[in-house]
Parts: sequence; structure tokens; C-alpha cells
Amino acid sequence: MNIDFYSNNNISVDLAIEAHDIVRGQLGTEIPGAVVDRQKYANSTVTTVKVVEQQAAQMMGKPVGTYITIEAPALRDNNRVAQKEVAEVLAKELTSLFNLPENANVLIVGLGNWQATPDSLGPKVVDQTIVTRHLYRYAPEELKSGMRSVSALAPGVLGITGIESAEIIKGVVEKVQPELIIAIDALAAGSVDRIGTTIQIADTGVSPGSGIGNKRTGINRETMGVLTIAIGVPTVVNAAVIAQVTMEHFLEKLQTNPMLNQVQQSIMPDYTQGIINDILSPFGGALMVTPKEVDQLILDTSKVVAGGISMALHPSINAEEYSMYLN
Repeated sequence: MNIDFYSNNNISVDLAIEAHDIVRGQLGTEIPGAVVDRQKYANSTVTTVKVVEQQAAQMMGKPVGTYITIEAPALRDNNRVAQKEVAEVLAKELTSLFNLPENANVLIVGLGNWQATPDSLGPKVVDQTIVTRHLYRYAPEELKSGMRSVSALAPGVLGITGIESAEIIKGVVEKVQPELIIAIDALAAGSVDRIGTTIQIADTGVSPGSGIGNKRTGINRETMGVLTIAIGVPTVVNAAVIAQVTMEHFLEKLQTNPMLNQVQQSIMPDYTQGIINDILSPFGGALMVTPKEVDQLILDTSKVVAGGISMALHPSINAEEYSMYLN
């Protein structure tokens, strides 16, 4: 699929690695102003895309910044070994994006709708994150060295609260005055293979709802006045993307059959696009698809993300002590 398909269907590409691959595929060469690095682990692959120039930012539709993608297909299999490794890798990569003293104040924000399972990743992570700000005030003797002051918030969504998430967070930021915000949100992927198996970390913040075409005020350094790191996991795929990929694979199969090759050549891209538009028209092109086991996927990935965040912010806490500090 080329970038025109996404723009014509008003589909946002949440994952920088997908945006990079789409643009690179269309150019047929590396993207000027974008640097890519890959590392391989036993159960995961880490791809870092650094958008360093405005030209690359415009081409990819991503702000200048660093985007780290952890791909671990074993997460979908509820692989405990893979979960532990990915949490450790997440902690390592997250730590690389900030340089904070031990006494720094950090705010964790779980974006999303706790009443809608595919959008509940953020609140689920908040539920399992070690929060310590209250202990600093009321029970400092319970804290070990190497633990930071951490508070957490799940602001809900506009449709439930009637208040923009950014407005709620901004009010808390003014009161709590953190040196760092970590915002967790569910994302939309460009491939069903990425659901529940991919984690993106970005130092550019997040635009809540952008993956489902429902853009809200951004939560980033510009709006919050403090470094904001976003962590996201794909939980849905746009149905138009699935339909387009299916059509492309179908046409590729026709191409390999000498008897049907002529049929394939006679089918124009606009014709297949028209079919997809007709089928999805009752939903205005905004039909999102998620697997039936999404509740388990959300539970598993939220544990991994929460564990990675806690290891990054509280390096002195080991796995045995983790549950003791949960609120």
C-alpha cells in the first residue's frame, strides 16, 4: 500500500516504523533526514527511527523526535519468558530517553476509555504501576533508595467526562509539577500481526484518538511544558486496511496464474478502492477491527508496559518487591 491510500481514506498511521516503511517503499530509497537502527534480542526486535529533519517529518507525518518500536510476536502467545524480556527491554529503552535525578517527580497518564476494552490499555497500566508520591509525604520510611516520586492518573475520555484529557492533565501538571510525563495509549496498526505484539515509545508525546480519526489536543512538551514520553500498543486495525491488503494479496495470486494474469491486469486500483468504499460506507470508513481475545491481550501487554515503566523509574525494586508497592 502506498501513502495515497492512507490519505485518501483519512487513516492515521500511529506507528512510526510503519510510516517509515510506507514512505521508503514509495521512494524506493532511504528517507532523507530519518535514521534507522535495529537491535535483535532473543524474543524481540527493537527498531529505532530518529526523525532528525523537517523534510522527513513532513513525509512521514511524524514530528521530529525518536521513535522506538519493540516487536515481540511471542507476547501474543502469553509467553512469560518473552514478557519478562520485553519488560526489561522496555525499561532500558525508556531510560535512554530521559535523564532524571533520583528525587525527580514523574506523572504516569493512562489515556483511553476503561469502558471499551480495546481502548483500556492506559487505565490498565495505571492500575499496575507503582505509585509512590503519597509515600514520600506520609510514609517515607517505606521507601528504598532508588525510588522516584511517581503519581498516576487515568483521565478518561471526552465522551465520559465532558472534559478534554489534555485539560485534566494540564491541571494536574500545574499542581504536581512533574519533571516527566509518561503517557500510555492504545494505537491503531497497519497490520493485524502487530496487535498486542508491538510497543512504541516516542519522545514526541501523543495525540489521543488520532488512530481512530478522532484527534484531540496533543499531550506533549509544547502543551504540558515538560518532557512527555508516549508508550503505545496497537489494539485495533482499520477495516479498510485489512480489505486493501486482502485485495492486494488476491491480485498477486492472480498474477502468478497464467490463465488469470490478464484478469489481474484489467483490474484498476480505483475499481478495488470503490468496492472497499461501498462495503464500508455504512460506517463512514471508520470501522475498526480487534480480535475477540483482546481482553487477554490488553491484560498481558498492560503488565509488560507497567513492569517496564516501574523498572525504569524505580531501579532498586525487584520482581519480588513489585506487588508490595502497588496501590
